[in-house]
Amino acid sequence: MNKPWSREETIIAFNVYCKIPFNCSSKTNPTIIKYANIIGRSPSALNMKIGNIGRLDPDLKIKGISGLTHGAQMEEEVWNEFYRNPESLAFESERLIAQFANKNIEEISSIRIDDLPQGVERETIIKQRVNQSFFRATVMSAYNFRCCISGVGNPELLEACHISEWSQDPVNRLNPKNGICMNTFFHKAYDKYLMSITPDFDIIISDRLLDNVMEQHFKDYLMTLRGHKITMPEKFTPQKDFLEIHYHQFKTNAWI
Repeated sequence: MNKPWSREETIIAFNVYCKIPFNCSSKTNPTIIKYANIIGRSPSALNMKIGNIGRLDPDLKIKGISGLTHGAQMEEEVWNEFYRNPESLAFESERLIAQFANKNIEEISSIRIDDLPQGVERETIIKQRVNQSFFRATVMSAYNFRCCISGVGNPELLEACHISEWSQDPVNRLNPKNGICMNTFFHKAYDKYLMSITPDFDIIISDRLLDNVMEQHFKDYLMTLRGHKITMPEKFTPQKDFLEIHYHQFKTNAWI
């Protein structure tokens, strides 16, 4: 008889669910293998747990993507607890991964802060960086590691862009529905209100950006983007009220 999954193992499985595209989950996926080894489960077992968690995701249901049809009560409890509180999931799940791996959280999360002494400041910075790393991984995974505007798929050129600004909305800093995957150019333009995305997911490019592009081919490309919709994520669809906030600020700060 298979050993029941613990709450801690289920939280780690939810962490993995957030970090990989659902359609890439398989027993041969390197990320699945990595975390299965950490918790002492087979890759097949962890992959099945990912499928069980997927059945609870409303974004997948809307797209007609179904997880496994059966699951455990523990999955629902963890989902309900953490889905609307991603900040809690981020740090708690990474802490548990470190615990299972018999390592400290800095090692697990590849955080280097050797110059900081032990104490409250160090712990605060560690938690902040762990959470930021988790947010980035979750948002990029949701978009299958591609820019939602250009389609660029080079990870080194991609960033997790906050829709509602980090400084203005601390409650939703780690909410993946407050994130969009963009390449560095569009991320910068978005942050500077040189472009926006409407609540209906239409791309808006400002005249202020176009007027300062000297290369005609690139200007033509930017103009073709106007009115086109972003490539939608597999899960964690951007929340429309966050998009509305940015779009309102865009209209205030730039002319279209």
